[in-house]
Amino acid sequence: MINVLRRLAFAVLNILLVHAVAFFMLHNTRGGPFDSNRQLSPETLAALEQRYQLNEPLVTQYLNSIKGLATLDFGPSLQYQGTSVQQLLADAIPTSLGLGLGALIIALVIGLWAGVYCTVSRSKWKATLLRLSSSSLLATPNFVLAGILISIFAFKLRMLPVAGHAQLSSWILPCLALGLPLAAQLFVLVSHHASQAKTSNAYRSALARGLSASALRNNYVLRPSLTPVLAFIGPATAGILTGSLVIEQIFSLPGLGTFFVQAALARDYTLALGVTVVYTATLSCCTFIADVLIMKFDPRNEAV
Repeated sequence: MINVLRRLAFAVLNILLVHAVAFFMLHNTRGGPFDSNRQLSPETLAALEQRYQLNEPLVTQYLNSIKGLATLDFGPSLQYQGTSVQQLLADAIPTSLGLGLGALIIALVIGLWAGVYCTVSRSKWKATLLRLSSSSLLATPNFVLAGILISIFAFKLRMLPVAGHAQLSSWILPCLALGLPLAAQLFVLVSHHASQAKTSNAYRSALARGLSASALRNNYVLRPSLTPVLAFIGPATAGILTGSLVIEQIFSLPGLGTFFVQAALARDYTLALGVTVVYTATLSCCTFIADVLIMKFDPRNEAV
């Protein structure tokens, strides 16, 4: 219980630290949110800065931002005037969540199956093909993979739509582009630990007792490989969050990545800070859940 509370405290401190760094970096970059509107008079510009409290000292703005963070009130968007950051995030989070969950499911299903199959399979050419495929996916950036998938399944075969999110089929390509590189990482991780499990004394003893192939695979190969899979959730979440910035732009998905890029280009302090906090909170939450599951699944890690 103490370790769980300690990890929870670290997650909260991580969010506060990232919030502080992002806040001061955004406010110390050259230019401002209204610099593109060159037709504004100095009086109008001063009125806008007063309206959004940008004329106050930086420390005061930071303290106000901390208060808003405590109540999940990031204030109004500087780019989408008349719209709060909470409303924009509420509209974007379901899209990013669906994309991330779809990519994670693809990574877990393909990575787990391929890693275990490569270990227990007696076909050398199939195992070699899986290793070559994983190496190719690891060496291919997700935006290049997205272009390949679009050219094959959208333009040549005309099986799937190239953009949008209105229908279920439009989610297949972005989830594949985001999930396949993660599946390749998981394949390498699972195949390594599954190979170690297959050479363990427990596996040899079970084999000598005459257990079935499915029992050996499930209890003595797959189960020992699940702990590193749980540890993989944290880095996988980070990969999904960073990869979604590009994938959402390519497939025209109105998610958090799209708003983050637009907010960064327009210097929309409040929106960029809100998206950064959501990203950090998501990563911290997934890492915290993975740590708790690892402690429950393997008590040897509880003292770490």
